Amino acid sequence: MIDPKTPPSKIDIAGLEPFEGLGPGQIHVVKDAESAAHAIEKLMQTGEVGFDTESKPTFLKGQKSEGPHVLQFSTLSEAFIFQSHVDASRPAIIELLKSDKLIKIGFGLGGDLHQISQRFGIRPASIIDLDRSFKQMGYRNPIGAKSAIAIYFNRRLRKSKSVTTSNWAAKELSESQLVYAANDAYAAIKVFHALREAGGN
Repeated sequence: MIDPKTPPSKIDIAGLEPFEGLGPGQIHVVKDAESAAHAIEKLMQTGEVGFDTESKPTFLKGQKSEGPHVLQFSTLSEAFIFQSHVDASRPAIIELLKSDKLIKIGFGLGGDLHQISQRFGIRPASIIDLDRSFKQMGYRNPIGAKSAIAIYFNRRLRKSKSVTTSNWAAKELSESQLVYAANDAYAAIKVFHALREAGGN
């Protein structure tokens, strides 16, 4: 039986040096059919990407989310941000999600996949949820991106609460939102590679 493991505490993580993620110059926002085609080409070349979604938060009891409003895919060098209100990007979103040739890796994707099913009427293929990998290693509680980055890189993934709860349905996302979204997906692909190198995936 695998001994349960304890993830680093918030205090432990707070004392770490910041994780160097993707910067604005490495983040591409898909705004039209041309940029969507470019994103598909670049992402499909890699075969595996970090993946996550963002949705406008709901604050009222019983209020149903209309997300995901943002879907982000990241390679080891760049990220592509899709906004679900952009009609020209919708075919690309569906193609990427349904492709069994593109492995999509993320943390705690259960809620994301449910929202995707509700909004797009599809079931994404080739999904790897890193929660399962960490459970197999003996972690009882779900390990998110912040804890995983601390475990494998001894660094602190910056996640601002004000950005987390910001309006992800906005027509134009702020630079802080883009960096946040991109690095959620980037953290997943980085941890996936670290797990594989360590023989844990």
